[in-house]
Amino acid sequence: MSHTPHELHEEFPEHAAKITNLKSEDTHFARLADEYHEVNRAVHRAETNVAPVEELAEVELRKKRAHLKDEIYRILSA
Repeated sequence: MSHTPHELHEEFPEHAAKITNLKSEDTHFARLADEYHEVNRAVHRAETNVAPVEELAEVELRKKRAHLKDEIYRILSA
């Protein structure tokens, strides 16, 4: 199995326990985390040419990942 960068526990190691708890206790957070995971995997597949996409599509995926990460961080920091 290849290592996928930008996993939530790696992005926010200081919040690892909180991420785990929120994923099981908060349906909104769980949905955001799942969506982040899906988008992050798509970005990784595009970057490694496993599932190549046009450059603009890859940029949009990265923007979406950044937006989700910001929203997740806002919840973690609250």
